[in-house]
Amino acid sequence: MAKNLVIVESPAKAKTIEKFLGKDFKVASSFGHIADLPSKELGVDVEGDFTPKYIVSSDKKALVNDLKKQAKKAEMVWLASDEDREGEAIAWHLAEELDLKDENTKRIVFHEITKSAILKAIENPRKINYDLVNAQQARRVLDRLVGYELSPVLWRKVKGGLSAGRVQSVAVRLIVEREREIEGFTPVASYRVDAEFTTTDGSKFKAKLPKNFETEAEARAFLQKNIKATYDVADLTKKPAKKSPAAPFTTSTLQQEAARKLYFSVGKTMTIAQRLYEAGLITYMRTDSVNLSNDAKAAAQKEIETSYGSNYSKPRNYKGKSKGAQEAHEAIRPTDMSKHGISGDRDQERLYDLIWKRTLASQMSDAQLERTNVKIGIHASEKVAETFTANGEMIKFDGFLKVYLEGTDFEEEEQDGMLPNLSKGDKLDNEYITATERFTRPPYRFTEASLVKQLEELGIGRPSTYAPTISTIISRNYVEKGTIEGVERNYLQLTLENDSLKDKKLTETVGSDKGKLVPTDIGLIVNDFLVEHFSSILDFNFTAKVEEDFDDIAEGKEEWKKMMKDFYAKFHPNVEDVQENADRESGERILGDDPETGRPVLVRLGKFGPMAQIGAPDDEEKKFASLRPDQQLHLVTFEEVMDLFKLPKTLGVYDGEEVEVNNGRYGPYVRLGKTFISIPKGMDPLDVDMAFAKELIEEKKKADAPIYHYEDLPVQKGKGRFGPFIKWNDMFINVNKKYDFDNLSDEDIEELIEAKKQKEIDKLIQEWPEEGIRLEKARWGRFNLIKGKTKVELPKTTKADKITLEEAQDILAKKAPKKKKASAKKKTTKKKATAKKK
Repeated sequence: MAKNLVIVESPAKAKTIEKFLGKDFKVASSFGHIADLPSKELGVDVEGDFTPKYIVSSDKKALVNDLKKQAKKAEMVWLASDEDREGEAIAWHLAEELDLKDENTKRIVFHEITKSAILKAIENPRKINYDLVNAQQARRVLDRLVGYELSPVLWRKVKGGLSAGRVQSVAVRLIVEREREIEGFTPVASYRVDAEFTTTDGSKFKAKLPKNFETEAEARAFLQKNIKATYDVADLTKKPAKKSPAAPFTTSTLQQEAARKLYFSVGKTMTIAQRLYEAGLITYMRTDSVNLSNDAKAAAQKEIETSYGSNYSKPRNYKGKSKGAQEAHEAIRPTDMSKHGISGDRDQERLYDLIWKRTLASQMSDAQLERTNVKIGIHASEKVAETFTANGEMIKFDGFLKVYLEGTDFEEEEQDGMLPNLSKGDKLDNEYITATERFTRPPYRFTEASLVKQLEELGIGRPSTYAPTISTIISRNYVEKGTIEGVERNYLQLTLENDSLKDKKLTETVGSDKGKLVPTDIGLIVNDFLVEHFSSILDFNFTAKVEEDFDDIAEGKEEWKKMMKDFYAKFHPNVEDVQENADRESGERILGDDPETGRPVLVRLGKFGPMAQIGAPDDEEKKFASLRPDQQLHLVTFEEVMDLFKLPKTLGVYDGEEVEVNNGRYGPYVRLGKTFISIPKGMDPLDVDMAFAKELIEEKKKADAPIYHYEDLPVQKGKGRFGPFIKWNDMFINVNKKYDFDNLSDEDIEELIEAKKQKEIDKLIQEWPEEGIRLEKARWGRFNLIKGKTKVELPKTTKADKITLEEAQDILAKKAPKKKKASAKKKTTKKKATAKKK
């Protein structure tokens, strides 16, 4: 047994570190947190001193016992979890749960997994920092108090299964408020004037009027003044300018830039960065510091001078904006600046390349520019006060631009281009002048990256919280990635060319926002309820102040339990008051009266989502209809709702079965017997007639027809959420880009099926056919125990090949859904129905 036991958080990190330490060291993994608050109770002593109750979850007990045995045999235990507050809490829990003694326990931290960093950490151990532990406890406990007390209020007052959270609810509020700004926005039209000119040597360049005209009449009058006009260079100025590189990456700036340049989601960026860190390729990826160590700056300087020359090198120090940033930490950077790229996973290659370029550029010289501003005089029979302007930019020395330029979220302004050689007084010929109707734009919807930027600017959350926050609000269906197609808008363009003025009507698509964050009906309702009744929790300043308090606790300036007491003393009475006195919120809107019955027509949130209703709540004959996925409670009109009640509509009979068109939870469809066929996106189901329904049915039959038979079983093909696939023997087999999906050969199909069969064989660990139970490998090193539709995921630490049938049956029995008892209301209804029959 090794004399030294090093415990890290992840097995990938353990493998990397083990390479750097000698035979006297054994590296083990805790697989993240080993202890946490219980899932089925509050777990905080709110009646006393707010002491949390930590438990080791059932899936970690075997691991903890194993670590405890290893720790007892070792002479020294090194706690090497991450250097942030979460990592410090993990080290503390390990010390507590493994019964470690101070004299043979050391805490080490490092922000990169390289041999020099690990050996330096071993040489400079420290004790557990309880201020950092307490800051993590404060965050965990306060978030538990908020979530555990607010969620039941939402269940009673809005809808079951909802949740609230300190940071997630504020994030939803930002998205909701932005959406309402967009909905309340009234576009204002004006006319932008652009022109193209030619110099005497035939060079062309574009210019524009520095102001817009408010009306078509003003724009038209200006163009008419320019008939027969002549033009020259009235003024020309050239000024030197410079551009400086952006600071090295922090967590949030990496998330933003990876979204802009690589189109990664925030969660994907963090997953890939974690792998790069654990492989020893980059420094720790959860940081709000922009510092680089002296060694890193020296390595960057050497690389710049070697690759580009000494005139490209300019060592720099950066100062972070975040109050809580720990300047002893570093920005995200490569561990080896001479490694220009990596090979392997494509996404890891791309993210590493982004980090390498940003780090190198941050230590490079400014780009030296020359900016030219040209004013173009208009000489016409009638005096013209306006002048055209043209701007150009020339790079004199590219500096850091040789490597990298930071992206922006919204490129509204055109980039200045190059201008031809011009001198004051030069005569110019006009090619054309256009006056184009333009409309003011509403605020932009948030992307994941711009939401992170906004949260950071408001001081809400910290590097480790952004990705899980966004993941939570999307998974809870408070927010969705928008699929808004936009609408067409007409606009006018006036063109003066060869002294002739012409009008042209054009169209553009506006409001298209694919992939942006849009609040759902449930998100809007929950947000409004929380803002009305818990305004302090959703207040931006309060949430930012809480983050500052956590920072103060981390620095030993504030006592965490006192902070909890002060918060709970105000929060809990508010919860009780709302629980007792607040009205139920369903987003209900009364739209009018049904013309046939005179009963009220309304929309509200129902058990299965947004719905329309004809009739009051106590009306026994009320009718219901689900809203379509593209309709929202606060925007849907009376006419649109009444159309919903025209469905389902029977169209006729085809092949001996009834054909019906209807609206479902996932959109409108045509039904032939038990076959459901989606209607093309954007099409109104009421516009579907029998002829079109037949076309859809025949297309479906054609698509479902076997393209091949293999082992006497049919092979079908189709396209789903995850791309093209073939289906054989109830197996769905993805078809990757290696194959031509539209022209699959018999050999292709057989190869795909055989590969899938082998994959299924390789995945199987144990099987009990008579009981219908199998144990398979799952993602991320976990395991799945499956029986019928019941699936239980088992942790990485499971000794899967040793599980017995009895143990498997026991695990499945605990997972099996319990039969619900009929409610008193349902029993009463049954009795009434029985009585009527009698």
